[in-house]
Amino acid sequence: MSRAGEARHNTVEAEIRGEMAAALGDGARRVEAALAALREAEPGDRREQLVAAAAEAVWGFLIQRELRGLRDKEQVIAHYRIPREVLNRTGVIKREKGQ
Repeated sequence: MSRAGEARHNTVEAEIRGEMAAALGDGARRVEAALAALREAEPGDRREQLVAAAAEAVWGFLIQRELRGLRDKEQVIAHYRIPREVLNRTGVIKREKGQ
C-alpha cells in the first residue's frame, strides 16, 4: 500500500474508532438518563414503563460494549448501580397483542 493510501486508511480507521466511542458514550448517557428517571419516580408512577425503558437502555449498552470486546458487565452494573429489577428485564421483548 502506498503512503497516501495508508494515510487514508489510517484516517478512516480513526474516524470509525471515534464514531464507535461516540456511540458507546451515547449508550452510557441513555442508561444514566433512564436510571435517573426510574430513581426519581414516585412509587407506582409509571414504574413498569420506567423499568422497561431502563432495561432496554442497559441491554443495548451491554451489547454495544460486548461488540467492542468489553465483556465485564459486572463493572457496568456496579458503576451505574443498576437495580436487580432492571437487570431481570434486560433482553425481554414485550409483544404487542395480536402478534
